[in-house]
Amino acid sequence: MRLQTIQIIAGLSAAVAFCLAFMATGILIVSTLFMALGLAAVAWLAWSLIRQVRSRSRNRVA
Repeated sequence: MRLQTIQIIAGLSAAVAFCLAFMATGILIVSTLFMALGLAAVAWLAWSLIRQVRSRSRNRVA
């Protein structure tokens, strides 16, 4: 069975589409990971600042 040019082009196009889909999925996973790390850093910063303000206010009252 001999493949026609359009079938070869369709096969190559499908391969490129699958590669792009996997790359996009990888980028989504990586960007989600960095977003989670950024949110964790902001949460830690907010927690440490709140703790610092609370400890200062307790020292002033006492």
